[in-house]
Amino acid sequence: MDGVKKNGLQVESLQKLSEIENTLKAQFEEVERVALVNQKKVLDAFREIGVTTSHFAGTTGYGYTDKGRDDFSRAVAKVFGAEDAICSVHLTCGTHTIATALYGLLRPKDLMLSISGDLYDTLHDTLYGKDNASLESLGVSFKFIELSGGCFDEEKIYKAVKKHKPRVVFVQKSRGYSNRRALSCKEMQSVFENIKKLSPDSFIVVDNCYGEFVEEIEPTDVGADVCMGSFIKNLGGSLAPTGGYIVGSKKAIENIERRLTCPSLGRETGSYEGGYRLFYQGLFMAPHVVSQAVKGSLLIGEVMKRQGYGIIPQSDAKCCDIIKSVVFDKEEELIRFVQLIQKLSPVDSSFVPMPYPMAGYTTDVIMAAGTFVEGASLELSCDSPIKKPYIAYFQGGITYEQLKLVAVELLNFGK
Repeated sequence: MDGVKKNGLQVESLQKLSEIENTLKAQFEEVERVALVNQKKVLDAFREIGVTTSHFAGTTGYGYTDKGRDDFSRAVAKVFGAEDAICSVHLTCGTHTIATALYGLLRPKDLMLSISGDLYDTLHDTLYGKDNASLESLGVSFKFIELSGGCFDEEKIYKAVKKHKPRVVFVQKSRGYSNRRALSCKEMQSVFENIKKLSPDSFIVVDNCYGEFVEEIEPTDVGADVCMGSFIKNLGGSLAPTGGYIVGSKKAIENIERRLTCPSLGRETGSYEGGYRLFYQGLFMAPHVVSQAVKGSLLIGEVMKRQGYGIIPQSDAKCCDIIKSVVFDKEEELIRFVQLIQKLSPVDSSFVPMPYPMAGYTTDVIMAAGTFVEGASLELSCDSPIKKPYIAYFQGGITYEQLKLVAVELLNFGK
């Protein structure tokens, strides 16, 4: 720290950051309060299940009676206040996890109604196509209702639900590559209640990626039948090496488990020789690590805002995911921002990310991900499609101290 004090610029930068931190004091206190609530939920779940070191052991072969796997799923269900859960290392990413849930719930001639607009780019081929094993090729149809002013268009939603009685009503909590804010669980609650009144047999399904532990409640607490995400995002606490979770009602999970493997096996098979310690430990760490990411997001957002860049959400708005969108006027600024995030990462800091065609996207994408777990977006990361509006989607950071060092470097980004 003495070296920093001898460097006049660093001292000045830290003073500027302290001033910004003071303006964010109320937001930071709320983030820490939410983290405490969520930490208690995880601790209570672990104690109720009776987690011991024996749960960390791996299995091979079929994986029958895999206690570590099965009790981890029970713990996640309890954290979410849900009846049941599937947690599997064989769910490879968020897209795969969401697709697995949809294939498990939807049948030929069923309708899926998305009430938050179109789905994320990488799910396009899951939905559409005549001969590609898509849901459309199996006879499923789709309707989409866009958000209105960033909120649910309730009039259109209730009209569509009453008329069509969709098998699945889908919500994407986070923003994807759009310029909207994330949706809160509180605003979902009344909408979900009204949907259930109009169509009790509909499954309400929420893509919860990037949103876990940012609020003190989850979609399953406010009426969602299913929510799901990836363990290399929030719920894995930066330690889980792979996998995904699907949590919800017993009826929904029983339908989905038949697609996880096959109808005769469900969740009875699926071994993992590597063992489950990092999953349990990651889940235990997740409320704290998420709080670090959210606090860093607030700080970096305010730093960029003071230099004239647009940010989503604003600093005084409620955080409902870990992402801070930073809006640039020029493609060159966007690329420079993403490259700087890579340069400030603990892993692969010498790499220089460039836009490139990536599977599942319609435009070139640039990604900064100097992470310990490949592609883990709870760690410091940033990505963007190369298209207007030029928005960098900044997320993650294992420690607030790391994010504060990033903020120091960003103080003069616009000069």
